[in-house]
Amino acid sequence: MSRKDVADHFGLRAPTYDNSSSWCTDTDLGELLLDLARPGPQDRVLDVACGTGLVSRLFTGRVAELVGVDLTEGMAEQARPYLDRLVLTAAEDLPFEDDTFDIVVCRQGIQFMDLPAAVEEMVRVVRPGGRVVVVNLCAYDERDSEEYFEILRLRNPVRRHFFLPSGLEELLAKAGCEQTRTRSYVSVEDVDVWSDNGAIEEERREAIREVYRRASPEFRALHAVQEADGRFTDHMLFVLAAGTKPGPVAPAQ
Repeated sequence: MSRKDVADHFGLRAPTYDNSSSWCTDTDLGELLLDLARPGPQDRVLDVACGTGLVSRLFTGRVAELVGVDLTEGMAEQARPYLDRLVLTAAEDLPFEDDTFDIVVCRQGIQFMDLPAAVEEMVRVVRPGGRVVVVNLCAYDERDSEEYFEILRLRNPVRRHFFLPSGLEELLAKAGCEQTRTRSYVSVEDVDVWSDNGAIEEERREAIREVYRRASPEFRALHAVQEADGRFTDHMLFVLAAGTKPGPVAPAQ
């Protein structure tokens, strides 16, 4: 999938994105991200794939500068009120000097990017001693990965990558981070609400339901799937991974 495909997909989703999943505005998930990022009042923060600003809002008023980047103008314009600066650009080609930011965050973005290039760019622009935090939906393990990855592919046809829980920490480590650590969070999602993202046809939504109808006992157990009146509830796993860029700590700018 091209960058244009990704931008077009999220252009369709932009009007209703904030209400497309319960995790979007989940304050507990947001607090976990803040706990890993540890923002301070002197920090410069970059929100990669900032979308409508759901993550940016967590940092607004807490830091010295907040910059957002995204491919999709219709999404990113909604983030502008929360940012000091908005740049429409690809994550793989960040237009910033080395060691510019104290914190770089990316939630639910790396699945659509060139990897490892995008994460390497995030590490490049963070200062030595600074932190990179990535957050993404993951399968629980190999037992549910095939079925879950099919569900995710159906919901997001422009998705390029699927992750097991260890994948995010490995990406950070290979990009040059050290002192990596992870946290997990389970979001309870109504599958019919979650699949109604404004960018896929009903045929795909029905295919998602069919995966749940035919789901293996292992998948149902891991995801604590509940079914009532033909609707499914899934307990979806988020993994939050943070790493520190090594090297002499750069002086505050």
